[in-house]
Amino acid sequence: MIQQLRKQQFYFQLKLGKQALKNKDTKTSFYHFENAHVLGQKHVFRHTLSHFHMLFFGLKTNNYKESIGQVFRIIAAISCTLIWVPTGNTGGVNISSIKPIAIRKELLKYFSK
Repeated sequence: MIQQLRKQQFYFQLKLGKQALKNKDTKTSFYHFENAHVLGQKHVFRHTLSHFHMLFFGLKTNNYKESIGQVFRIIAAISCTLIWVPTGNTGGVNISSIKPIAIRKELLKYFSK
């Protein structure tokens, strides 16, 4: 049950991120993409999809550091998700790709057992 809610919230966060990006609210947009990353990071497809959205964000905002970093993170998501992911990591290049982070309070309910 909780996994289904996490999946639904993952796609909802992507939708919110895309809407905010369309409205040129880049801070809000990336925040939602980070939330999607946290929610999807233990599932190969969703983890990779969250990084694709961050790549698109980087390209759309001319943030080349983010764009280049996301290419490497997409490769890592495809190849390493089933082995290990740093819990709570928000997925942007502003943070180490191997650093675990406390899960944001508003997302904790999607991880309780």
